Amino acid sequence: MLFRSWAQTADARWPDVARVPDQVGLTHLVVTRHALVRQVLTDPATYRPDNALDAVTPIPVAALRVLAGHRFRLPPTLANNGGASHPAIRAIVADTLHPTRVAAQRPWLTGLVRERVGRIGATLDAGRPADLHAELAADLPLLVLARLVELPDAPVGAVKEFARAALELFWAPLDVGRQQALAAEVGRFHQVLREFAATGGGLVGSLRAAGHPPDVLVGALFFLLVAGQETTSQFLTLLLHRLAGEPAVLAGLRAGTVAVTDVVEEGLRLEPPIVTWRRVAAVDTTLGSTAVPAGTSIVLWLARAGRDPAIVDAPDEFRPGQRGSRRHLAFGAGTHRCVGDQLARMEAAVVVAETAPLLDRVTVLREPWCPDNLTFRMPDAFVVRRH
Repeated sequence: MLFRSWAQTADARWPDVARVPDQVGLTHLVVTRHALVRQVLTDPATYRPDNALDAVTPIPVAALRVLAGHRFRLPPTLANNGGASHPAIRAIVADTLHPTRVAAQRPWLTGLVRERVGRIGATLDAGRPADLHAELAADLPLLVLARLVELPDAPVGAVKEFARAALELFWAPLDVGRQQALAAEVGRFHQVLREFAATGGGLVGSLRAAGHPPDVLVGALFFLLVAGQETTSQFLTLLLHRLAGEPAVLAGLRAGTVAVTDVVEEGLRLEPPIVTWRRVAAVDTTLGSTAVPAGTSIVLWLARAGRDPAIVDAPDEFRPGQRGSRRHLAFGAGTHRCVGDQLARMEAAVVVAETAPLLDRVTVLREPWCPDNLTFRMPDAFVVRRH
């Protein structure tokens, strides 16, 4: 593994730009300072997104054959698209996730969260433990996204398994056997997406009507189902865990002296679900005082950039509303900035507002555990009990 990028954010020994080898011996430039990370993200001509979805562990021939058997293809569509087609594809996706459409989902989502919080509260009142990841956060973003992009009624569990398999296949250190198993799972669901893309409405219908080829439709769905919902469910779990250990913030929420939106932004700064992102140097250049040859893999440490003392007063403290709190790069920056940022913020605000009272009187029985992964946190559970 390159490094556990969420566990070392407060380690002062990292320079602005560091050369770090990964688990297969390739060297990457890890960029840690906010200004330099932002510089790379906002200069797609010098630092291209082409490697954003490349497998961290090179996929062996046996696993590639499994993917090919399912006709798996992942052409440049959104995150890895530095070409001329990106603006048009992005515009259609952005319209699907327009803030007005997102806001229209808020009453429905609030009712659903309130119902779940009521059930969890009854469980806790009865003296039993509750898993706030499984019982509250895990599938909420998928349910909202399905309404916005007009997905058919697919089994939630199957979509979640596919998304986590994709995050592991492309961003985790793996052995050959695990890669083949994940390739089979990702390939099977990719076939389902291809069938839906051929006839579906909503987002894929709009892309199809605009003349985009089938691979682009499938690629857009693939990325949205992986990054568009899995990351938000991860963030919800991480944020709730953080809040459980912040009694002063919970008291401020209860008293109305701390704003829910400020809590969400501080959570994104300190507990981003996407801790790194990648770019590749298109030309010979210089980053800070470091020479960067063309073709260099660059790992942007988003989580550490959010704790840069140059932008925030108390880098390692959870202080909603503090100077610099909203300057985090949890959603990236520039032409590839996350198109679903308003959706994620809305979902998190609803969950914080409705769930914070539960967290006032709980003991954490099991903290979220995150597997080795270069980019995604992927917490597995968050179990609490009443005091």
